Amino acid sequence: MPDPATYRPKPGEIPLEPGVYRFRDPQGRVVYVGKAKSLRQRLANYFQDVAALHPRTRQMVTTAASVEWTVVSTEVEALQLEYSWIKEFDPRFNVKYRDDKSYPYLAVTMGEEFPRVQVLRGAKHKGTRYFGPYTHAWAIRETVDLLLRVFPVRTCSTGVFKRATASGRPCLLGYIDKCAAPCVGRIDPAAHRALAQDFCDFMAGQTSRFVKRLEQQMRAAAADLDFERAARLRDDVAALQRALEKSAVVLPDATDADVFAIADDELEAAVQVFHVRGGRVRGQRGWVVEKVEDVGVAELVEQLLLQVYGAESGEAVPREVLVPQLPATPGDDVEDWLSELRGTRVELRVPQRGDKRALLETVQRNATQALALHKTRRAGDLTTRSAALQELQEALGLEEAPLRIECFDVSHTQETNVVASMVVFEDGLPKKADYRRFAVRGEDGLDDTAAMREVLTRRFRRMRAEQQDGAAVVDDAVAEVLGGDPADVPADLPADVPGEDGAGGGVDPATGRPRRFAYAPNLVVVDGGRPQVEAAARALADLGVVDVALCGLAKRLEEVWLPGEEHPLVLPRTSQGLYLLQRVRDEAHRFAITYHRAKRSRSMTASALDAVPGLGATRRSALLKHFGSLKRLRAATVEEVMAVPGIGRRTAQTVVDSLRAPAAAGAAGPGEELREQEAGLRVNTATGELLD
Repeated sequence: MPDPATYRPKPGEIPLEPGVYRFRDPQGRVVYVGKAKSLRQRLANYFQDVAALHPRTRQMVTTAASVEWTVVSTEVEALQLEYSWIKEFDPRFNVKYRDDKSYPYLAVTMGEEFPRVQVLRGAKHKGTRYFGPYTHAWAIRETVDLLLRVFPVRTCSTGVFKRATASGRPCLLGYIDKCAAPCVGRIDPAAHRALAQDFCDFMAGQTSRFVKRLEQQMRAAAADLDFERAARLRDDVAALQRALEKSAVVLPDATDADVFAIADDELEAAVQVFHVRGGRVRGQRGWVVEKVEDVGVAELVEQLLLQVYGAESGEAVPREVLVPQLPATPGDDVEDWLSELRGTRVELRVPQRGDKRALLETVQRNATQALALHKTRRAGDLTTRSAALQELQEALGLEEAPLRIECFDVSHTQETNVVASMVVFEDGLPKKADYRRFAVRGEDGLDDTAAMREVLTRRFRRMRAEQQDGAAVVDDAVAEVLGGDPADVPADLPADVPGEDGAGGGVDPATGRPRRFAYAPNLVVVDGGRPQVEAAARALADLGVVDVALCGLAKRLEEVWLPGEEHPLVLPRTSQGLYLLQRVRDEAHRFAITYHRAKRSRSMTASALDAVPGLGATRRSALLKHFGSLKRLRAATVEEVMAVPGIGRRTAQTVVDSLRAPAAAGAAGPGEELREQEAGLRVNTATGELLD
């Protein structure tokens, strides 16, 4: 770990002018970017006694290995350079105001020939106007559904629009007058763009002029005795009013403003912002961030404004920005920067009284509650896991809490293709790096109990071998102990989860190679009832393993079985310990069934091609590689099969006849027999998984 004293610059080398500084780690990566009115005074704060620094500041300066700076002329230039460097280098120690979820926006693609109204998330695009963010996407769709009656703007995708244009028929919305149908020429591009602009103006807060215009048209239609049109306009006015009712009026003077509030403690800060347009709350966002330095609200406000508005277009900056404290940068530099983004004057201030002060207090309460909720959830997770482990310790009579739990499950199809899985939970959380799966050696004819005994024997025999001898096990010994095919890797196996021949467990000090089963569990859980538990107990007893607790969880009544007990242990349905056992058991079942499906699929393919006379392993492999699947091969013609290198006409004809004969004659080949067996399996209707 670098010592800040080793790279501290001499005080005389640091200029007194304003500027921006960067801390870099030993690999040259930028880990922190900051700005200062006086670089010398600011950097001196980082190189004081390390023990006196804020914990995260201490971590930053001990991670860095060098510091560099750039002198600028004004505070505004420093502000802009700091933001650009943060965006460019993404320093790990800078406060990052990132959404705790992806907020939906109402977007109007004004950059297209025929603008489209849609719900969008994520990065913003040039030429598109955004309104929001909203808390829920359904709130946007309800608003759009009401407004399409008055502003029938296109909402269809590009594919639907092109198909309607080609066919000359509009979609359903065009028939029910909720779309002007520019796809079939009912409205020209200029008129449709004007309609989309009116939609944007209404969403931007210019609501009164549209309501007044419709009311005038309604009265004129009634005066002309055109009562049908007057009734339609009356319904349009009602639709606009219902859309307006969905947004609460908080500022009577139709103000456009963003209201920020911050609740913080020593290590974290919660931010809330209300987007007010036309005096109505149009959206809300929130973040919880970690504080790298011992900074106050003023510094947080400055960083918040830089990151929120730095990536936005000018139109996203409102006329007023209300904050709990003015930014730490002196003068009107941040306000000038916001005004430059918007193109007109932006007022940045702290409201002192009236409706705006009351609104700021409301946002502040939301920020305080968000911080409290964040801490409660984080503590609650740890508390819940601790309670679950404590309950298991008491219920199973263990000397200590089972910090490492291993669960085993066996999966097969009528005692064929027998496989097993081992999943590991540490401190109540899955540790996928230690997951293992087993191809049971005596596959066919083994029932659950025999397979479970074999798997437990192999797992703990390997543990004993590694405890007695730390030397690495050569590949032949690995194959003998594990007995699996390294190619049998489930399709959904994560990249960090090794298979039977993967890494995990401890590390051999002699070779540096990882060991697979070096760690002994505190508790072994088997998926099953009394028979499976007794089989596992016999396996442990044969190996002399006496310091590992054992239990089983039966699916039907969620009973906990202990070895040597005639009656199961029934935990309360509300027990956190039972919930943890269920999670462990379900994860083991998922992992086993995934491996079993992959192996079963290969065996089905192999059995179908094995029945083709005169077809060897090389040409079987070439056929599967060329067609990609047995289904495509079965549908291929003789000429298509002949396209595979090494396959002549006679062999191709034999392949086609053999693969199509069972289906045509109703006979059941090896592959079909296996499918008939699967038809009798029990299926979990909730997940679609096969039940052993």
